[in-house]
Amino acid sequence: MSTDSENVYDVIIIGGGPAGLSAAQYASRAKLKAVVLDKSPTAGALAYSSKIVNYPGQSGTMSGGELLNIFRKQALDFGAEYIETQVVGVSLEGDIKEVMAMDKTYYGKSVIIATGSMGRKASIKGEAELLGRGVSYCAICDAAFYKGSTVCVVGDSEEAIKEAELLTRFAANVYLIAPSKEIKRNHPALESGKVTVLADHRVTSIEGDDVVKKIKVLDSATNTEKEMPMDGVFVYLQGSRPIVDFLNFALELSDEMCIMCNRMMETSIPGVFAAGDVSCTEVRQVVVAASDGCLAALSAEKYVRHKKRRKLDWGDN
Repeated sequence: MSTDSENVYDVIIIGGGPAGLSAAQYASRAKLKAVVLDKSPTAGALAYSSKIVNYPGQSGTMSGGELLNIFRKQALDFGAEYIETQVVGVSLEGDIKEVMAMDKTYYGKSVIIATGSMGRKASIKGEAELLGRGVSYCAICDAAFYKGSTVCVVGDSEEAIKEAELLTRFAANVYLIAPSKEIKRNHPALESGKVTVLADHRVTSIEGDDVVKKIKVLDSATNTEKEMPMDGVFVYLQGSRPIVDFLNFALELSDEMCIMCNRMMETSIPGVFAAGDVSCTEVRQVVVAASDGCLAALSAEKYVRHKKRRKLDWGDN
């Protein structure tokens, strides 16, 4: 394949969350020609967060969307391009990578994948409408907002049980609503008695006006439905799956569909990097995603310029 060199980016960044935009900041500051392809500036875990109070360097409370706007402005100020489009396919094996989007095909010497981990579509009535207003996919992010409240975790995975345990440190009442008839009851979080388990139950709807007020729960054994007052609903049905469908298995993935990469965000294909929740990092925090984006950009700069070492700063002095 041949293409006009003027139309080839040094780095194409797929995803406009904290990982992708941090990568764009570092890449463009290094004078790499960088573009961010973002499905939507209002989608993603950070954009849905109603309150951010613990991001380093930012005092006070702001919404996730407001913090994301700061990330985006910084990337643009350094010279990155930002294009709102959905990526539908990739070809990564050649020296020039191809990223097929809804508007056109983009060509780049390197690619950073930072599409996040919200691949699961909302399946509960009211879940999408109340996301960020009582519905959350991250207890470690939002647990502190529910001091003295009544919350539930929907799911029966190991992750769901651990998140329920975390919520007991803040909420007054924590329910684990599990669709399975049996779950691992020998888990310390369940043996403590701090979590009320409703096994073989399914949440049929999440209801409220501006915020979550109640849920409806179906007892599968008796086929009876009841309402429960609720302040927060943490959904862990099948986990939050990495958004990798557009890759069509072009990269090495784990059993959980996470992009496999090393500590410098390098994947199984030279010149292709991953950053943030798409690599299934154990701690899903904005600051961790931003750090991943930084590392991915440093590695991309090293790859594009054929350097033996990464340059850690591009200041004038």
